[in-house]
Amino acid sequence: MVRLVALRGIVQRFSLVILLLAAFGLMMLAKVDTVLIDTVRTRVTDVLTPFMELIAEPASTIAGVVEDAQELTDLRAENAYLRQENRTLRQFQEIAYRLEAENISLRSLMNYRPDRPHAFLTARVVADNSGAFVRSLGLNVGAINGVESGQTVLGSRGLAGRIVQVGDRSARVLLLTDLNMRVPVMLERSRERAILAGDNTGFPRLLYLEDEADVAVGDRLVTSGHGGMYPAGLPVGNVVAIEDNEVRVRPIEELDRLELVRIVDFDQGSDEAQFISSLGAVSFGVRGAGAGAVDGIQDSAVAPVLPAVPLAETLAETPPAAAQ
Repeated sequence: MVRLVALRGIVQRFSLVILLLAAFGLMMLAKVDTVLIDTVRTRVTDVLTPFMELIAEPASTIAGVVEDAQELTDLRAENAYLRQENRTLRQFQEIAYRLEAENISLRSLMNYRPDRPHAFLTARVVADNSGAFVRSLGLNVGAINGVESGQTVLGSRGLAGRIVQVGDRSARVLLLTDLNMRVPVMLERSRERAILAGDNTGFPRLLYLEDEADVAVGDRLVTSGHGGMYPAGLPVGNVVAIEDNEVRVRPIEELDRLELVRIVDFDQGSDEAQFISSLGAVSFGVRGAGAGAVDGIQDSAVAPVLPAVPLAETLAETPPAAAQ
């Protein structure tokens, strides 16, 4: 018994030295006889593999259970979020239905006359005629397609310009940024009216805006309908800068990247308000006098692109207009 205690004490005292010598011996043996070491390693691995599989199986099962529990928790949270979102959308739907019914009733009481109909055709931009003193584009349609001077030109999001020159198979568009362009507009939030004036830069100015007008960076502009050149409600752009009583506007369309445009004739076709709604100009919500809507819901659908054909053959079918 005394000998065993003494031997254990010696082993504990010199354990580090013994381990280092054993490691050094194995390293030397591996250098001398690699085949033997590889054989021993393979045999040891074969013996330990079943035990390692037994140990790994419960761990894998536990990891799967934990993952399933996490997914179940995430699904419950997502389900609660979707239920809340569904309730909110139902409230908006009920408000929209109520406003639509009220709108119909008020129109009948006012003996409301529907807006002018419209038709449009799609054209491709084939030339950029812009220079130091002009901002315009060339289109691949002309008089044989029913295009006329003065017609409105729209991109996928809103107003881009108007037709100023028409040939048999071509037309020229004067863009919003051109020096000679003037568009009656209105601030959608405050209902302030002004004139959008191009100056051959990328950011047209607002003219004839009252000194105490309620205007802020980010305000959206739409056509006011004054003068009869453009219908009311077409998206135009957003206010990007106010400096020294000068208000600058970023056009809603990237005018230097237009490839396809729509030439609109608001004297034939279907309801004008429907077409404006398809551009996202009509929103559900109450934004001020005369505008019926719920803030934050806005239709930004893009009308489909059609081949260039005569206007009489391109009557557009657009979704029902939102209450306005």
